[in-house]
Amino acid sequence: MGRKRTGTRKYIYFCVTSLIFLFFLSCATVEKTRTRVEIGTTSLETKEQVETGSLTLEKKKEDERIEEKEKTRERDKTEEQEKTNEYLLRGQKLLAQGNYEASLRENQKTLSLSANKPPGDEALFNMGLIYAHSGNPKKDYGKSIDFFKRLLKDYPQSPRVEQAKIWIGVLQETEKLIEMLEKSKEVDIKIEEKKREKAK
Repeated sequence: MGRKRTGTRKYIYFCVTSLIFLFFLSCATVEKTRTRVEIGTTSLETKEQVETGSLTLEKKKEDERIEEKEKTRERDKTEEQEKTNEYLLRGQKLLAQGNYEASLRENQKTLSLSANKPPGDEALFNMGLIYAHSGNPKKDYGKSIDFFKRLLKDYPQSPRVEQAKIWIGVLQETEKLIEMLEKSKEVDIKIEEKKREKAK
């Protein structure tokens, strides 16, 4: 009989201890929840409002990340634009000095960095001028015309469009005149040959 009482007491003590433990555990959980709610929001907000608040916080962080990326992109664009303008100015100075090859390289750098945006139109225009320049020992009116036509095609809104059209017209007329002169020279040579044959 004594053993049953002891077993019953142990069972009762175990149940009471378990209840006390559960009570303290639930109090701690309630306190943590209350603390979490009070930190980010007021104690009257519901769980949905707390979750919405954390979503809002995540959205703010994402917006800040996007904004930082845009600032970095803008900074990079500005640096690239400065570099492009530097190449363009250097190319123009070299052209004025008569250094056609170096000017052509600088304008090509400008063109490759501009990606169908200004000052790519200026670079194409300068490259057309380089090949049309009378002082250039490697002048090539055909290449010059090609650069001016490319300007018209790739940059139809450029302020250089009208000048490019004029250059194309002038260079095409010049090519026609050169062809006529060459034909005239050939005719003159043939006439001279015939005169020599008759004189013999």
